[in-house]
Amino acid sequence: MRHQLKFRRLLDCPYAVVRLAADAAVPEWATRGEFTSSTRTSEELSIVCPTENLPTDIHSLHRWVCLKLEGPFEFSLTGVLLSFIEPLSDNGVPIFAISTHDTDYVLIQEEWAGAALDALRQAGHELLEGSQSPTGTLKS
Repeated sequence: MRHQLKFRRLLDCPYAVVRLAADAAVPEWATRGEFTSSTRTSEELSIVCPTENLPTDIHSLHRWVCLKLEGPFEFSLTGVLLSFIEPLSDNGVPIFAISTHDTDYVLIQEEWAGAALDALRQAGHELLEGSQSPTGTLKS
């Protein structure tokens, strides 16, 4: 089943995605902001946070726009994330997805923001009013 979803852009600043050592402590700078994520596996500690939080010795390969799907979604509802990212994949737009208890977040590299918005709108998804972008590419 294909879902038509509403989404919004978080913050005016870009996000960073960085990899730290698996045994590293979650740094304080990684916890500041409207949306952050720290995920630990046996191989790595992945951090997602606003780029303005990064210390000068930590670098992100890309600057990311963070999109939030308007949830919450029931756990029994299937295909929500697929419905959102499939048109992006079909158009060659790279993504980084994070799921929480209530909803999903999809990060898109800034240089792909315009193509992403076009693909999402063509698929019937709706960018909610008030969503902003420093480049002007994700305004409703």
